[in-house]
Amino acid sequence: MTVHDPILTAAQRARATIPDDAAMLRAAADLTRQLSTANPRIYWADMLASALIGYAGLAGAIMADHVGAAIACGVVSMLALYRAASFIHELTHIRKDALPGFRLAWNLAVGIPLMIPSFMYEGVHTQHHARTRYGTADDPEYLPLALMKPWSLPLFILIASLAPIGLILRFGLLTPASLIIPPLRSKVVAEFSALSINPAYRRRAPEGDFARQWAWQEAGACLFALALVGSVFVAGWKPLLVYMAVHSAMTVINQVRTLVAHLWENEGEPMTVTAQYLDSVNVPPPGHLPALWAPVGLRYHALHHLLPSVPYHALAEAHRRLIAILEGESSYHRGNYRGLLPLVSKIARSTMTVR
Repeated sequence: MTVHDPILTAAQRARATIPDDAAMLRAAADLTRQLSTANPRIYWADMLASALIGYAGLAGAIMADHVGAAIACGVVSMLALYRAASFIHELTHIRKDALPGFRLAWNLAVGIPLMIPSFMYEGVHTQHHARTRYGTADDPEYLPLALMKPWSLPLFILIASLAPIGLILRFGLLTPASLIIPPLRSKVVAEFSALSINPAYRRRAPEGDFARQWAWQEAGACLFALALVGSVFVAGWKPLLVYMAVHSAMTVINQVRTLVAHLWENEGEPMTVTAQYLDSVNVPPPGHLPALWAPVGLRYHALHHLLPSVPYHALAEAHRRLIAILEGESSYHRGNYRGLLPLVSKIARSTMTVR
């Protein structure tokens, strides 16, 4: 068992009981009513353009004869597919009738080809937003990373780099095997069917309409994984290896973004909404790089925890309004940070205090 500094532990518990900032929560509630409508034209154009550019870049990387050109195409592909994949986060929050056909289109264009169908996140991510779950042992997307050993951070990133291998095994091997081995099926559903970072998280079996969505999405990802492996016998190793390199790089960037999406300073105590906000991170303008490593509104992650139903394209406007409305001593201003490196450094320094 990890032993923490008792002073540090007391400090984390104090943060967990931070009283709610009533003015901030009232302003956020007003903005929810004003900015909660998703714009279909923005969603469709952004997602489809990102996917198209991503696959064009992937094809270019596979066909390029020059190493430099292949790397350039691969970087473009990775960034574009990362943006397209990030819409899985939006799918968990938008109303089912807000964007007719969008979930199906995203799964066909992005989720299945990247082996991250939306059932892996839907019904999971919303638990991270549950008032009494956030930061506790029941939160599928929380680990007290800032309170863990220093080596836990590079390990956290390294595991992400192996994602394409894990997904091929999950869908290409475990899916068909679990259909004929019932005990294995139960284990696959509970332990290998969620995009979560909490290793103790166990998922319930799906029911009703969601079970039907899960079934066809899993079948599609299974067929794609098998086709991907089978492509070696038709097209050789290069297409598969380039795909896996792009996928791995995309997942690593997402894992780095996840690393700085929160401060990870809670040890399991239920937190007030304001405490949850202050444990989360905004990286607003004027910086431009966060638009690449935290796309589709993810640079406003703390704000998203205040306004989970506000679509990604409205978060920048919500941020501008809150900055203008709330006074300098408001908790809202304390959730804004300058960039990636200061955040990584802050979390790394926190791990150094753990004995």
